[in-house]
Amino acid sequence: MPSFHFKWTYFILFILLLLTEIYIGAYVHDRLIRPVGGDYLVVILLYCLARSLWEWPVKWTALTVLIFAYMVEVTQYFGLADALGLGSHSLVRIIIGSSFSWMDIMAYTAGIGTVLGLESISKKREVKY
Repeated sequence: MPSFHFKWTYFILFILLLLTEIYIGAYVHDRLIRPVGGDYLVVILLYCLARSLWEWPVKWTALTVLIFAYMVEVTQYFGLADALGLGSHSLVRIIIGSSFSWMDIMAYTAGIGTVLGLESISKKREVKY
């Protein structure tokens, strides 16, 4: 079982991404950054949170976060928020969302692809030094 292991670097990245997501949610009302950029960043945010708390392998963590994001999107497809009777402005409804989109799936995938690319670059830099 993975052990708890706090990493400041990932935690700081998580906080910065969380603040960015809050800013996007509160002030950006467009057709690209809010819906697609927010979903792209949210998987990176979740990845950084997981890596800040646990000593899990990079690929396993990335895959777990991606599957979780896909599962949330599937609940949107089946209308879980409506089935649970959540109000239109409840925090839970905002978190789980209410509408399925293939663009969201692509944004999640691109976000995790970015994570894996950056982790690969980081790993190569560690080996050199």
